[in-house]
Amino acid sequence: MSIDSSLIDGSRRKLVNALGILALGSLATMAPAQSEDRVIDIVARRFEFVPDELHVHRGETVILRFTAPDVPMGFHLADFGLRTDIMPGMTTTLRLTPDKVGSFIFLCDIFCGTGHEEMNGTLIVS
Repeated sequence: MSIDSSLIDGSRRKLVNALGILALGSLATMAPAQSEDRVIDIVARRFEFVPDELHVHRGETVILRFTAPDVPMGFHLADFGLRTDIMPGMTTTLRLTPDKVGSFIFLCDIFCGTGHEEMNGTLIVS
């Protein structure tokens, strides 16, 4: 009785593929779950950011998610080199991973009317 060598090669290939899939599945279950970044919603309205005080930890990645209900606004956090426009009817996001501790001022850098000069807030990194 002779066995066709192509059948053995095909069976061997299927076995190797199956073992590879099992190994990849095992690695996937061993990998640590990715934690979701914390989202901080910020409303930029005439002449304030709500909230105007943000608390984060050094090394913590956060997503700043901005909306503006009435007019175009800006967000500028100079100490971390972050800047964006915030347009009414749209959501704008910025990713921030602070690398230093302290209190840092952010402000609106698009003129939004009388009171614009007072539109700022504080990022507190601990």
